[in-house]
Amino acid sequence: MATGTNGRAPGPPVVLTVNAGSASLRLDYVRAGEVTDALARTEPPGSAEADRAVRDFLAAHQPPDAVGHRLVHGGDLVRAPTRVDEALRSALDRLGTLAPLHLPPALHLLDRIREQLPEVPQVLCPDTAFHAHLPAAAATYPLPAQWRRRWGLRRYGFHGLSYAYALRRTAELLRRPAGGLQLLLAHLGGGASVCAVRDGRSVDTSMGFTPLDGIPMSKRSGAVDPGMLLWLLEDDRLSLAELSEGLNSRSGLLGLSGGRSDDTRDLVAAAPEDPLAALALDVYAHRVRRELAAAATSLDRLDALVFTGEIGWDQPEVRHDVCAGLGLLGVTPPQGGNRETDAVVSAPDARVPVLVVEPREDLQVAAETLAALG
Repeated sequence: MATGTNGRAPGPPVVLTVNAGSASLRLDYVRAGEVTDALARTEPPGSAEADRAVRDFLAAHQPPDAVGHRLVHGGDLVRAPTRVDEALRSALDRLGTLAPLHLPPALHLLDRIREQLPEVPQVLCPDTAFHAHLPAAAATYPLPAQWRRRWGLRRYGFHGLSYAYALRRTAELLRRPAGGLQLLLAHLGGGASVCAVRDGRSVDTSMGFTPLDGIPMSKRSGAVDPGMLLWLLEDDRLSLAELSEGLNSRSGLLGLSGGRSDDTRDLVAAAPEDPLAALALDVYAHRVRRELAAAATSLDRLDALVFTGEIGWDQPEVRHDVCAGLGLLGVTPPQGGNRETDAVVSAPDARVPVLVVEPREDLQVAAETLAALG
């Protein structure tokens, strides 16, 4: 049988997609929109166990045609899917402080995989690319102009890979062209944000310069009063390191529930007996509704509300509570849960359809990688 350049039978190219979390990683071999094999680890990238698992996983497969890496924050350096060369790799380290939980692990994996697959093209797919052309009014912070120019202070937005895939799937489910849709999308997971899409493009989003902004998350605070943060730093109430650790690792659902859990499944089960678990869910739903309503002001109409992310996909109680407070936008709570397939979950006669789309950043990374390589 004739084989391709990497020893495979001729056919669609294979892309290895790489998604590094702060304490986990996932690698997927994707061919023609299907995952053919995957590696998921719960150790932090950079640990000896994770490095060994990645090395063995790659060694067990034919080299892919390309490798696509999810990059949480591209800053002003990587504004679109981009092939990695030595000059770009050397410049990437300066982005590390923009997303300290995510970028160092991602760059570590990039280096290890480049070493093991030196002949395979590697592409960075930034989560920020989907929002790269936000209108100036949505992207600009009301800060001194010299600050904005010197440090590139702007609203970047995140979860762009998830939003790009959800937009594509929503267009398929509604049988309408993506370029004509006006949508509200909520990516609810360990990290969470909302986005307004107008005619197929992001026009507003809740995350800003870093992934700490916006709605409460599993352990991250989301937006809080900056004056309160300044007050906490005064008079040695908290050190900068303590403040950063608290905002990133002990806030959000975990902090709201008094340390009980950062998982909405645990909180939903505990809420009838635990006032703090109930409060955590109430605050979460309120803040998601508030951000969705704010983002809606960038649209002329609302064609659909779309939930994605692990919570958006798998927690019907949260979806119900969010939708229950959006009556002014014409949204009513979905009829039931959905844990099996992408679908419209609202009533057939609903004024605004509510959809659930499984998060598939792996497939979006694969598609953007191939597009970047032509």
